[in-house]
Amino acid sequence: MKPLVDPANRPSRKAPLVWAVAAAVPWALLAIGQVVWWLLDARWPLWHGLAAAATAAGALFFIGVVPVWRYRVHRWEVGAQAVYTRTGWLVEERRIAPISRVQTVDTQRSPLDRLFGLANVTVTTASSAGAVQIVALDSDVADRIAAQLTDIAALGEQDAT
Repeated sequence: MKPLVDPANRPSRKAPLVWAVAAAVPWALLAIGQVVWWLLDARWPLWHGLAAAATAAGALFFIGVVPVWRYRVHRWEVGAQAVYTRTGWLVEERRIAPISRVQTVDTQRSPLDRLFGLANVTVTTASSAGAVQIVALDSDVADRIAAQLTDIAALGEQDAT
C-alpha cells in the first residue's frame, strides 16, 4: 500500500495576516472592556493588572503565534481522485473526499477576505463527516479550483448521491 503524502499546496501568503486581524478584533474589544472597567472602578489595581497581563498574553498568542502555526499546518490538494486537506493548529485534521462523492462546490468571501483578496472553497460530499473546506486561498486560485472540481466531478460516471 502506498503511504499517504501530505497535500502540497499552502493557503495564500496573506492568510496569516487575515487570521491575525480576525483574531485581533475580539481581543481589542476585551482590552477596551478592561479599560472601561478600570476607569469605572480603580479600587482593584492587582486584579486590573492580572486581567491586563492575561489579555496581553492571550492576544500575543492568538494574534502572533496561532496564525503562523495555522499557516504551517494548513495544506490542500485537488487530484483526479480526491480532494485532500490538512487543517488545524491545536488539533490537526486530515480530510480526503473522493471526487466521485462531490455534490457541490461553493466559494465564500467574507468582508475581511474580500479586503485581502481571499476566498474559501467548500466541497460538499455525500459524507456524514461534512464538507471539506479549503481556506484562505487567493480569489483567483479559489475560482480556478471551484471550476476544476466542477469539471472533474462532471466527468465522473458515478452519481454522488
